[in-house]
Amino acid sequence: MNQTYMKHPLKSSQRGLSLIGLIFVGGVLAVVGLVGAQVVPSYVEFQAISKAAQKAATGSSTVQEVRATFDKAGQIDDIKSITGKDLEISKNGDKITVKFAYNKEIHLTGPGYLLIKYQGQTK
Repeated sequence: MNQTYMKHPLKSSQRGLSLIGLIFVGGVLAVVGLVGAQVVPSYVEFQAISKAAQKAATGSSTVQEVRATFDKAGQIDDIKSITGKDLEISKNGDKITVKFAYNKEIHLTGPGYLLIKYQGQTK
């Protein structure tokens, strides 16, 4: 018989992922994927809100124009979490600053919700 075979008995330590470990990792990845699939559209909407607020601040000179410009951009980008009346508009010298803040609740399961607090302002 081969000498190398005799030095390593049949009960050598195996490396790898067991079936239960594989199921656990798959379950965790599935939960992360489901939550991520619900969070990503919310973040995309936040980016659209930031862009609309920046556009409204740079292209308008009065509070009413800022709100109207934001609402028009909101209709185009399908923004539903916030409207022009929810914006906090201030003027520093000749520059208009637009601030916004809102909460987004995402239903996970049963009584469980994920609460995301968004806030931002124009530069």
